[in-house]
Amino acid sequence: NLLKTIIKHKLILTVDSTDDTYMPKRVTVFGGEGDNLKKYGDVNIDENLIGEVCVLEDMTIHLPIIEIRIEECRDGGIDVRIRGLKIKSSCERDLGLNADVFQSPHLVRYPRLEGTPPDVLYRRALVILRFISLLDSLLPHLVPAWDYSLGTFNQIKSIKQFLLLSKRRSTLIIQCLKDSESSKPNFMPRLYINRRLAMEHRDNPSLDPTCKNAVFTQVYEGLKPSDKYEKTLDYRWPVRHDQWWECKFIAEGIIDQGGGFRDSLADMSEELCPSSAECAMPLPFFTRTSNQGAGEARDFYVPNPSCREFHKLEWIGQLMGAALRGKDFLVLALPGLVWKQLTGEAVSWSEDFPAVDSVLVKLLEAMEHMDKETFDFKFGQELVYSTPLSDGRLVELIPGGGSVVVRYEDRMEFVRLVQKARLEESREQIAAIQAGLLKVVPQAVLDLLAWQEVEKKVCGDPEITVEALKRLTRYEDLEPTDIRVQYLWEALTNFTNEDRSRFLRFVTGRSRLPAPIYIFPDKQGSETTDALPQSSTCSSTLYLPKYPSAKVCEEKLRYAAYNCVAIDTDMSPWEE
Repeated sequence: NLLKTIIKHKLILTVDSTDDTYMPKRVTVFGGEGDNLKKYGDVNIDENLIGEVCVLEDMTIHLPIIEIRIEECRDGGIDVRIRGLKIKSSCERDLGLNADVFQSPHLVRYPRLEGTPPDVLYRRALVILRFISLLDSLLPHLVPAWDYSLGTFNQIKSIKQFLLLSKRRSTLIIQCLKDSESSKPNFMPRLYINRRLAMEHRDNPSLDPTCKNAVFTQVYEGLKPSDKYEKTLDYRWPVRHDQWWECKFIAEGIIDQGGGFRDSLADMSEELCPSSAECAMPLPFFTRTSNQGAGEARDFYVPNPSCREFHKLEWIGQLMGAALRGKDFLVLALPGLVWKQLTGEAVSWSEDFPAVDSVLVKLLEAMEHMDKETFDFKFGQELVYSTPLSDGRLVELIPGGGSVVVRYEDRMEFVRLVQKARLEESREQIAAIQAGLLKVVPQAVLDLLAWQEVEKKVCGDPEITVEALKRLTRYEDLEPTDIRVQYLWEALTNFTNEDRSRFLRFVTGRSRLPAPIYIFPDKQGSETTDALPQSSTCSSTLYLPKYPSAKVCEEKLRYAAYNCVAIDTDMSPWEE
């Protein structure tokens, strides 16, 4: 009971996505007096959220009674868990935004703002805040109901840089995805996958150009309708339908309750964009960038300009859309150049292509500023109107360009033609992937999201810190202070990011965050230096032995993460 002069300006809940089915998914807020309550808020909560969510804001009247209704929990669960509740009054508060904030000593982290008068920066900030307020009032009217036949929303694209500040955007995205849901499939496809043959193919892909033994191909062929009455999967089902198919791994004992399915996604990800730059490419859909082996972007891939299997590229786009809508990931190491084109954002040579071929970017930049003497010395009569693409093919930039020498006076035109050819080299392949993506995800959602957000929703977070793992970990029959747990975290601290990714896949079947982890003591419970840790990817559970030291724990965990990839449930794999 608050005084009538008090207006509840904001109502905030604290939630934790690791609560699984206890996590609130949809919350409504009613207010009023007696039995005369009116709905003032209806919020869909991001299922991966850990932290605060505002369920009521911008109130201007006093409400004697506030009623919070948990309309739905994640995955149809019950017994909701709320971690915290905050109420903020409508009292005017100083946001800390004044001209002094923009004085030079406060701009050390923002060198691009140096030299602009503080009062100008302050007025710009006020204008941006006002603009965001107006944008939030209009945004729901700019994004119509779901209809994937609608065109792109160019009005939104022109102000995309401001959308990250919007308070309404997340709700609109959730609503668009919900409106576009299809019903849960009546059946779950059962696939029989031979991963041993897939590993043999990965070791030497040249023996089979058709790639029929790759996990990717086995899944693709297995999902084809077996008769005319079956329908192809549309991948737009509700999030609670979190297993898209069931896997039976031949010669591996498994009861697939999610772990086998996630393993198949991880295997396909590894085949499409291998994590090692040393191995051969098992599939023809992507090719390594020229930067592989040097620089920050050495692990990036681009769609293979030579690949003409557009139906499979479109299916890759559908899988990306399913990952965006759901909880699992398709980990594809693609540069911003590709993600921007998939989401319809503009790309530029200087900003985006260095991630693909930094040497070429520097070479062309140097060529633009060369004097004639240097140009003739470096290139002589050897530079012609042709350029190699990412797949190694040499293409002519003009008709007969392979025999036309580039003159110094024409070098700027040559630079322009090379840039155009390279920026557009995978245009058809990206268009096929995008067509599949748009069959699953509304265009409006792609317009509301920045390309970095789309990448993270499809691929997960590539950075796996020990702190993030701790937040997602729950203990069963163990205390966080147990020496086994302490050894575990000390070991993981010594792991590289790649080691932690392998560990995560060993435990959960996922190679990126977020992914829940449950830690149990091993069944023996005795101190040992020989036993390897065991895991159940279906339940994301690690059974941790009692090792005598953190060093032994580190050695056993690393060995298991890199070598224990087969699934064995102590059952005969031929029982069925």
